Amino acid sequence: MARISFSYLCPASWYFTVPTVSPFLRQRVAFLGLFFISCLFLLILIMDFRHWGASLPRDKQYERYLARVGELEATNTDDPNLSYGLVVDCGSSGSRIFVYFWPKHNGNPHDLLDIKQMRDRNSQPVVKKIKPGISAMADTPEHASDYLRPLLSFAAAHVPVQKHKETPLYILCTAGMRLLPERKQLAILTDLVKDLPLEFDFLFSQSQAEVISGKQEGVYAWIGINFVLGRFDHEDEPDAEAPQELASGRRRTVGILDMGGASLQIAYEVPTSTTVLPPKQEEAAKILLAEFNLGCDVQHTEHVYRVYVTTFLGFGGNYARQRYEDLVLNGTLSKNRLLGQKTGLTPDNPYLDPCLPVGLTDVLQRSSQVLHVRGKGDWAACGAMLNPLLARSNTSQASLNGIYQSPIDFNNSEFYGFSEFFYCTEDVLRIGGRYHGPTFAKAAQDYCGMNWSVLTQRFKNGLFSSHADEHRLKYQCFKSAWMYQVLHEGFHFPYDYPNLQTAQLVYDREVQWTLGAILYKTRFLPLRDLRQEGVRQAHGSWFRLSFVYNHYLFFACILVVLLAIILYLLRLRRIHHRHTGASAPLDLLWIEEVVPMIGVQVGP
Repeated sequence: MARISFSYLCPASWYFTVPTVSPFLRQRVAFLGLFFISCLFLLILIMDFRHWGASLPRDKQYERYLARVGELEATNTDDPNLSYGLVVDCGSSGSRIFVYFWPKHNGNPHDLLDIKQMRDRNSQPVVKKIKPGISAMADTPEHASDYLRPLLSFAAAHVPVQKHKETPLYILCTAGMRLLPERKQLAILTDLVKDLPLEFDFLFSQSQAEVISGKQEGVYAWIGINFVLGRFDHEDEPDAEAPQELASGRRRTVGILDMGGASLQIAYEVPTSTTVLPPKQEEAAKILLAEFNLGCDVQHTEHVYRVYVTTFLGFGGNYARQRYEDLVLNGTLSKNRLLGQKTGLTPDNPYLDPCLPVGLTDVLQRSSQVLHVRGKGDWAACGAMLNPLLARSNTSQASLNGIYQSPIDFNNSEFYGFSEFFYCTEDVLRIGGRYHGPTFAKAAQDYCGMNWSVLTQRFKNGLFSSHADEHRLKYQCFKSAWMYQVLHEGFHFPYDYPNLQTAQLVYDREVQWTLGAILYKTRFLPLRDLRQEGVRQAHGSWFRLSFVYNHYLFFACILVVLLAIILYLLRLRRIHHRHTGASAPLDLLWIEEVVPMIGVQVGP
């Protein structure tokens, strides 16, 4: 083993030697360090790949399927991470309360809260309805809170007690309350705001009880449908296989068509228009367009949507039939007086109604006026008679009732039709789902041309949908013609438009506008979670900061260290070779230098 010698002459001459570290030992230590760093490097790679793997896009359809299955299961109220929200729909005929819940926000600023309707232990939706509507409290507004007590007690029994104080309550009144004078509306709302907090601990303030407009209701319905369909999901990399996904990662939204008994509603997203409109149309467009931000931060403009929404009163299926009957009655009686005829005055000389099945007899009565009718079953003639009821104007951008309609890009759009759009295609014709104009027209024409006795026999044999009744059989011919006219002549949809889906349920559940309402009302709540997450990250460990968020820099540092170790080992090897070849002369030199020194030290 080589030695290093030290010699000191003062205060006395003495020396000692220290053994040098073997180059082979240095190599072993260096190799151990290299092995340790390599293992650490592999560990970090494994952790980072797991992190990447967790963030990789998975099968979206499979994930949505699992989510839909989970929505049908009972809500786990023992989970402390769940939050809850209540929405009361105060309609004209009654009021319903919906209980919703959602987990903590996932941290993605592009995503809304994952709000779902609560389900009880039997996996049934938690919802309760009472009658009549809250507008019945117009003359006794001091009892408005008593009227809603059963609904809120029902919700309080399902929401965990410890969550009551953080559960927002929204009371939203629709058609029935809109018809009341403003002072009566205010009296009812004032009683609710004053008395309900005294009995229930829900998060409730004056701004959370309101009468919403038909425009707001339409926007909420549009939000709810698109949320359930996943059209508010934003992707960093657009899926090439999804035609509804835009290049920016923002998915194409769907429009909605909803025809009830009394009214008709349409809502769809419109792009920012650069077309200059005439002053009157521009003013109409401002009234009918709703622009809102669904992002948790108002600065995120990628979540801004512009939606055209309008409601047509009197254009629902049942109300349109009444308007049609009035038209037929008044027109026939006027013609009788003018020409001296007696059409429809007796059962033997009935008015031949093209909008009723062949052979069906009916009586139209308005006050003292009576008209006997018999079905003719001419679907094309029926549509021609219904055309004037659309009340269209000559303006190219006007739809029903002469109301301005924002242009629709029929080559790049998608719509869902609900209520009468579904009943007309499915209950009797059994072609609900993907709508095809020519197919629907042929099926409706064939139905109208059938004899009433044949139709009733088929009904008794159960050949129609279980939802179909005699009323549906009787007015199917009229309603199918009315739906067809509204869609193609009123809203100008092409006859071969391929992207209309008629539906009653979306993913096996009924979607209420209340879902869209609570999504809109709670849109800023994720910002609170994101800020809390930011604080946790700021005070997190250096390991998470360096290894997760700056992994590229960390890997570069690891490579530099490994390269330095390899260069050091190569240099050490060269030094070892030189040291081995020169070790003998050095030992002789050491002896020659040391021995004289010893002689000097021991001399007289």
